[in-house]
Amino acid sequence: MATFLYRLGRTAFRRRWLVALLWAVLLGAVGLGAAKAPAASDDGTSFMPGIEAQQAFDLIGERFPGGDADGADARIVFVAPDGEKVTASANRAAIDTLVTGAADAPRVESAVDPFTTGAVSKDGSTAYATVNYKVKADDLTDADKAALEQAIAKVRGSGLTVEVGGTALATQPAAGGSAEAIGVALAAVVLLITFGSLAAAGLPLLTALVGVGVSMAAILALGSVFGLSLTTGTLATMLGLAVGIDYALFVVSRYREERANGHAPREATGLAVGTAGSAVVFAGLTVVIALAGLSVVGVPMLTKMGLCAAGAVVVAVLVALTLVPALLGMWPDAVLSRALRKRGPEAGRSTGNADNGGTRWARFVLRRPWTVLVACVAGLGVLALPAASLEMGMPGAESKPVSSTERRAYDALADGFGAGFNGPLTIVVDTKGVADPKAAVAGIAQEIGATRGVVSVSPARFNPAGDTALFSAVPTAGPNTEDTKNVVRTIRAERADLEHETGATFEVTGSTAMNIDIAQALQNALVPYLAVIIVLALLLLLVVFRSVLVPVKAAFGFLLSVLAALGAVVAVFQWGWGADLLGVEQAGPIMSLMPIFLVGIVFGLAMDYEVFLVARMREAYVHGGRAPQAIVTGFRHSARVVGAAAVIMIAVFSGFIGAGEAMIKTIGFGLAVAVLFDAFVVRMALVPAVLALLGDKAWWLPGWLDRLLPRVDVEGSGLTASPAPGTGPTHSEPARQEPARL
Repeated sequence: MATFLYRLGRTAFRRRWLVALLWAVLLGAVGLGAAKAPAASDDGTSFMPGIEAQQAFDLIGERFPGGDADGADARIVFVAPDGEKVTASANRAAIDTLVTGAADAPRVESAVDPFTTGAVSKDGSTAYATVNYKVKADDLTDADKAALEQAIAKVRGSGLTVEVGGTALATQPAAGGSAEAIGVALAAVVLLITFGSLAAAGLPLLTALVGVGVSMAAILALGSVFGLSLTTGTLATMLGLAVGIDYALFVVSRYREERANGHAPREATGLAVGTAGSAVVFAGLTVVIALAGLSVVGVPMLTKMGLCAAGAVVVAVLVALTLVPALLGMWPDAVLSRALRKRGPEAGRSTGNADNGGTRWARFVLRRPWTVLVACVAGLGVLALPAASLEMGMPGAESKPVSSTERRAYDALADGFGAGFNGPLTIVVDTKGVADPKAAVAGIAQEIGATRGVVSVSPARFNPAGDTALFSAVPTAGPNTEDTKNVVRTIRAERADLEHETGATFEVTGSTAMNIDIAQALQNALVPYLAVIIVLALLLLLVVFRSVLVPVKAAFGFLLSVLAALGAVVAVFQWGWGADLLGVEQAGPIMSLMPIFLVGIVFGLAMDYEVFLVARMREAYVHGGRAPQAIVTGFRHSARVVGAAAVIMIAVFSGFIGAGEAMIKTIGFGLAVAVLFDAFVVRMALVPAVLALLGDKAWWLPGWLDRLLPRVDVEGSGLTASPAPGTGPTHSEPARQEPARL
């Protein structure tokens, strides 16, 4: 591996203009494809096939023709002025006018009058009308929305307070368009401080932007074919930018080091790609494994996001291995420090083996390994405690700002009808083959209405064929409460007896039941997902480091950092600690997709830092250093760069905390704190402490396994370069004998 990458780096350096041209052509081609491609459309794929709520939802779409089961809806809430009732003649006339006008709109399937259906609160202060559309919210035209808004404005002029919930007029979350700019700006500052050179700081930024540009343009170009969208590509942008900067950073840093050791530019480029590039390849593979592993969860959207992000990581790796050395060939001296440019290699050699902050910290850990180890485990363990209280759900209107009409409509309904009114359960009854469908449906509705925790059930509505009926059941508690979950479980648990008595079958769906089923399905998928990515990554790290204990230690450190990150997410987004500082409007359950999403991404990033840091220790050990000295050497060369890479990732992820979409905000925060914990606590403190306690045993590998595993030479032991500038690698320098095999 190292020899192949060494030759690749030298070739890219020598044919730099061709390599740069090929990347420019690729960027232009995918950019043109993105510009010409039609907009991505919904392919109709179920959100999570297999769960009951989704099956019932699909049945509604099949049995109720002429409308979309996922059609847009508007729930218009009317609140009378203090001392008045909505049933007053003037208020009632205004509401009737709105409902009649809405029903006449061309894309409206139905508009339900609150006085006809009894949708008036007991005290008469609140009522609501429901407008159902034949098309999805994304397919509504500006004219459709304007017609409804104008009708609502007229009613507001009558003195009624009118708020609108539902999907038809839902406000879109503020785009996190500035997130990437914030992350790039902070990354530029970190790179400038790290390298002390504008060119060295700018090169990783430039190449990362090229990689992200290629990835996002490809996603948009293929969007209509595979059902991809800008939302699908958000994670690809986030990770592509972060790892793109980091991977280029490691190659440039190693290039500067090899130049300081006296190598000619082309030789230094080959050595940088052969050594740091090897770490980049395997680090990228671990991230790809984690992201591609999201496919086992069974959520099509999550699968698309994971695969798109994995593709962006692959592009970032290719950029680091080809475009970065090509640009180094164009400006071989521009990325060097000022001292090295002025005084030559002697300046680099004088400081190359000198103590720095990394070596001083490594020696501190070597002197007190138990203290550092216990402090790390205890500290992360305390931070992980809130994770035990993790509650999953899907944020709805209750999480929106109080300034939004959706949130005010939610609150008005809760005040007028009870908290459970915002999360009704939809019951789908299949009466095919039943002698008396109406009696069967009535019996099921009566039993469900008598269930503890159910306030009321609505009249049943049959489809034109008369073989399927719908009615809703309103629970007493809110949609994300444990009481409502228990109601759903109770209804389903008593279903067998009801179906036997009536001869009809029924299923529970609606947004509340859907969220409950999704949370349970994701919880069930978490353990298999963890098993898949951990086993695959452990096998990969076993090949990379040729050690049994180092991969196990890496996995243990990952579990600590990810649990601590989940604990921080729960404390902020569920308990509300410091939520105002992050612009979180309403604390509540964590989005169901978020934990498994966070686990996959953090695992990949954790293995990234493990490969970058430990590979340098392994390199020093294989080339003859004692185990403690190898730790110090690894920190001398890698600690500053790994620290800078971590700060860059934290900066990029933190930029997404300002996004309006709750999932993106939560993931941005979770990834930022996870990188903080993993890079600076686990990899910088716990890893050297464990390696110090293990000594030579850290690199132990059974003899039979040593013979079985392929040799990838990630530490570059085959690249002992000749002192003469421009010469290729030789194999004459003796390397360290491996520890005894059993």
